[in-house]
Amino acid sequence: MPKLINRVELQQRLASATPPTLVEALPEKYYRDGHLPGALHLPHTDVAALADRVLPDKAAPIVVYCASATCQNSHIEAKLLEQRGYADVSVYAGGKQDWSEAGLAFERETVSA
Repeated sequence: MPKLINRVELQQRLASATPPTLVEALPEKYYRDGHLPGALHLPHTDVAALADRVLPDKAAPIVVYCASATCQNSHIEAKLLEQRGYADVSVYAGGKQDWSEAGLAFERETVSA
């Protein structure tokens, strides 16, 4: 079962010498609208098709998040990743809502004209 972490734990891990890979489990539109800095995009519905390409190192620490504490995408994705052999998967359960409420910045995708 994936470990749950909070925002403070996530920030500490991201600032460490060996930061985890941060992964957003929401559909592309939500990722493009704003994602946590440095996060990769892997929708929970695409884990089987894309995980090996997006996350090639199954031993690396991974933190998955989605929209909020009530959103289940990150929990679903974390379980799927573990089933595929990823050894160190955590869920930032507060997700984007918690990050936003703390006044922290998001990155946004820019689309070229």
